[in-house]
Amino acid sequence: MNYTLQPSKFKLSIMIVEDDEDARETLYLMVKMKNPDASIYSAENGSIGMDLFKKHTPDIVITDVNMPVMNGIDMAGEIKSIKADTKFIVLTAYNEEIFFQKFSKIGFSSYILKPIEFKKLFVAIEKCIAEIMLNKSKIP
Repeated sequence: MNYTLQPSKFKLSIMIVEDDEDARETLYLMVKMKNPDASIYSAENGSIGMDLFKKHTPDIVITDVNMPVMNGIDMAGEIKSIKADTKFIVLTAYNEEIFFQKFSKIGFSSYILKPIEFKKLFVAIEKCIAEIMLNKSKIP
């Protein structure tokens, strides 16, 4: 399933928030390779992620849960209060029900366990794009 974006109408933007530098760089490169026309931003924790979000308001946020300074759950809650239709893809090494429940209350599109299977990540991004395009098509 591939969605063709019309650049004149919509420019996709994605933010990656991950405290592990190698993982963040790999995510950035893989997401950029798969979505070359998208604007991609990256941050090493939720606090910097919030600053980037306020500046760029990306459509999709791919975030880790456990990070220093501000975790992904707190960041997601703040982002949703600013832009409720932001799509979240949650990455975590922890398969704990408490994280899942907290993110469920905030709202997310996909919840992916680490180590990341990029095929699953790309499917999750495509799902977010489809939801975004559907919502944009409803706006006159």
